[in-house]
Amino acid sequence: MRTQEMALLTRDAVLLPEGRLEVRIVDPSYLHVIAEVLKGYYPLAFGMFMANGNPPCYPNATQCEIIDFNQLDDDSLGVVLEGKQRVKILSAAQKRDGVWIARTLPCNNWQEEPIRGEFELISAALEQFYEVNPDLFGLYSNVHLDNATWVSQRWLEVLPLYNKDKQVLLNQPDCHKTMDFVLELIKSHVD
Repeated sequence: MRTQEMALLTRDAVLLPEGRLEVRIVDPSYLHVIAEVLKGYYPLAFGMFMANGNPPCYPNATQCEIIDFNQLDDDSLGVVLEGKQRVKILSAAQKRDGVWIARTLPCNNWQEEPIRGEFELISAALEQFYEVNPDLFGLYSNVHLDNATWVSQRWLEVLPLYNKDKQVLLNQPDCHKTMDFVLELIKSHVD
C-alpha cells in the first residue's frame, strides 16, 4: 500500500466511512485548504482531535470528501463531509499558516455484514435516535439499518464516549466489539 499526503482537519468528533458530518470552517487558512481540496490539490483526512498531540489527532482517521457546503448565519462556511476510507496517520507537519498536512496509509474498512438476532435492537435504537435528531438524519439520503457495520459506525460517531475509548473500538478488525458494546449499553438503560 502506498502512503499519501492529505490535508488534515481535526475536530472533537469522529467520522467513519459512509458517515456524514457538518463542520464549521472559520480560520482563513482552513478556508484556503478547503478551496485546495475542492480543486483537487489535496485529498482531505478527518481526524479525532487529541489535545497536545503532534499531530493534533489520534492515528485513526478517515479520508473524506466534501459533498456539500454553504454559508452559515455567522458568515462562516459550513462543510458537509462524507467518510470514505479509513487511514492511519503516520506523520504530519504543520505549515506556516497553521494547517496540518499528514502522511497517511490506507487501512481496511470494516466489511459489510447483515444485522441479525438481538443486534436488531441497536438498529432500531439508531432509527429512534435519528427521529429525535432530525439534523443528523437530514445529512443522509440513505440509511442502512440492515448493515451491522454501518449501524456500528454511526453509533461510534454519536455516542458520548471519551475519544480514547472510541479508539479502542476503532482499532478492532470488524464491528463486533462495537455491536456488543452498544447492545450492552442499550440493555443497561432498558432494565
